[in-house]
Amino acid sequence: MGAVSMFKYLAAHLMMTLVCMYLAGAAAVEYNVVSLGAKQGGKVDAAKPFLSAWASACGSAKAATVRVPNGTFLLSPVVFKGPCKNKGIKFFIDGTLVAPTSGGSKDWIRFERVEGVSVYGGTLDGRGARLWACKTGGGSNCPRGDNSLTINRSKKVKISKLTSIDSKLFHIWINGCDGVDVDAVKLIAPDNSPNTDGIHVQVSTGITITKSTITTGDDCISVGPGTFALRVERVFCGPGHGIR
Repeated sequence: MGAVSMFKYLAAHLMMTLVCMYLAGAAAVEYNVVSLGAKQGGKVDAAKPFLSAWASACGSAKAATVRVPNGTFLLSPVVFKGPCKNKGIKFFIDGTLVAPTSGGSKDWIRFERVEGVSVYGGTLDGRGARLWACKTGGGSNCPRGDNSLTINRSKKVKISKLTSIDSKLFHIWINGCDGVDVDAVKLIAPDNSPNTDGIHVQVSTGITITKSTITTGDDCISVGPGTFALRVERVFCGPGHGIR
């Protein structure tokens, strides 16, 4: 092999090595909540493993995924806090998350000050029946109830193909956000369930809600003060009180 050919060979080999090193460094990491201790079956609170997975993903310099596999997981109220080092966390839910029945917290699952988070799939079961019965039965000490999923003071968030059933209060609450895309979600509660708005938006801009089904006991979509650039398209609403 001549000197020129040898130089080209070594240069190509070096380039390939550098590309492989780059791809290895850029490869996404995945944090599986079961691997971190979450128990399937819906009997043991999985909040600690969920928060552990979030903390690792939030602090990762690489693209990161939080994975919730098939199964049922009991989850007490949690806050997934930012800001994060990672601006593109993907939260894949293949199973079902069930809430405690108490309803004594303002929010069940809350994303706080995050950017670039995407939540895909899964089912959130708010288990609101006991609280609704208290409210409609004239109970004097009924808890307020909690929103099933809250996105608060966040940017560039996507929620896709999520199903939320029997929320104690609102299914999805969006507050103080810039750029939230809600696509192909199903929000379901009985028509006599009190205050179970599908999606509430306030003090937010650039919110898109598309290709979704909302059948609930109150407003399908409620629009609060300070909302700008809200787009709603191809949403089936009913039963419910409409979009207002």
